[in-house]
Amino acid sequence: MSQAAREWNYEEEAYQQDVQPETKKKGFTIFGIPVLWFSIFGVVTLISLYSGSLPGGMIGSLLLMMILGELFGWIGDNTPIIKTFLGGGAIVAIFGAAFMVYMGWLPDSSVTTMTTFMKDGGFLSFYIAALITGSILGMNREILMKVGLRYFLPIFGAIVGAALMAGLLGAIAGFSIRDAVMVITMPIMGGGMGAGAVPMSQIYSEIMGNDPSYYISILVPALALGNVFAIVLASMLNLLGTKVPSLTGNGKLISGFHYKEEQHTYDIQKMGIGLLAAITFFTLGNLLGDIIPLHPYALMIIVVAVAKIADIIPQNIIQGASQWYKFVANNWTLALLFGIGIAYTDLNTVLEALTLPYILTVFGVVSGAILGAGLLGKLVGFYPIESAITAGLCMANMGGTGDVAVLSASRRMELMPFAQISSRLGGALILLLAGLIIPLLQ
Repeated sequence: MSQAAREWNYEEEAYQQDVQPETKKKGFTIFGIPVLWFSIFGVVTLISLYSGSLPGGMIGSLLLMMILGELFGWIGDNTPIIKTFLGGGAIVAIFGAAFMVYMGWLPDSSVTTMTTFMKDGGFLSFYIAALITGSILGMNREILMKVGLRYFLPIFGAIVGAALMAGLLGAIAGFSIRDAVMVITMPIMGGGMGAGAVPMSQIYSEIMGNDPSYYISILVPALALGNVFAIVLASMLNLLGTKVPSLTGNGKLISGFHYKEEQHTYDIQKMGIGLLAAITFFTLGNLLGDIIPLHPYALMIIVVAVAKIADIIPQNIIQGASQWYKFVANNWTLALLFGIGIAYTDLNTVLEALTLPYILTVFGVVSGAILGAGLLGKLVGFYPIESAITAGLCMANMGGTGDVAVLSASRRMELMPFAQISSRLGGALILLLAGLIIPLLQ
């Protein structure tokens, strides 16, 4: 072990022995920090924000996102009804941020800076790259091989279940089958904005006429409201798993296959290796995306999975990627969710969609995805709850941003590779189906 790692372990042991007992005696902590000190950090941040002195770029954005994300996350995780039924800290972080933008409580400059950091600055991609690389490389190789192509059966079940439930509840609510399937089901199941609603609007425009922007305005409310239901129902599935343990693998997708996870000592140098591996695989996915007509995330998943199955990655890279993924997930998830609320969640759009017939039909789509994915997942040996979350809810959410929120709300962030398969490859399947089905429903 390197000198830096030994020093880290020494300091970590000292923290465990000396600081944590004292913290427990004093009471509340936020982000593992005593409330007093977290409040001091927060006051410095807010004074800088509203005085116009908050640093630009990554420093100011990440500071504000961590402080407010962790604060909203703490509130959500400690508010009884919200933490049990509505997604806890995940949903409060997202919609707390969206509400602040909606009310104009954040300076426009900070909203612009955080939006740039999330999108052009690539923080979302940086986060997802760490999760995909670390969770796949850290996964048991035999399980990865055993899951294989069977995963696409519950995805198919989710699509069929969503269409059937939307048609049924949509008819009750007064929608035609055409509107229930095309206007509501397709965008919800289509893999988010960039990979779903935007190209879908192009398909609709080419087949039915009108400008793509016309269809975007129709598709986006369904996508946004479906994402809300996906997050809320993810939390409820987690609750169901605690009540009926036989339905869940507690973060493991496949049943009837048990193994002992290896325990590793955390090493700062290995985390650096893991960071390098994550951004390299992400870059490789983008490079292949210029040649192969698939989303770069999907190509990244395929490359990392093939490398893992072929057993060609050195052990220190595997351990480093796994450790880096855990560092990122443990420290930046709520910050990222706050950023998602700022950059990707339009509260106006969500509120405009809140009519009872529309809500009922959207609920039908998301609940149908859960039932279809859970039932067919069980049929191929998957745990129903994990199958419903990954192949169901991660088809019905807002792409990569929704995957993070859903897995955070369900407390199953380790399922990110399967979530991304649903969002990217499943989303591509929906675009193909849209092109085939739309002419039949005109």
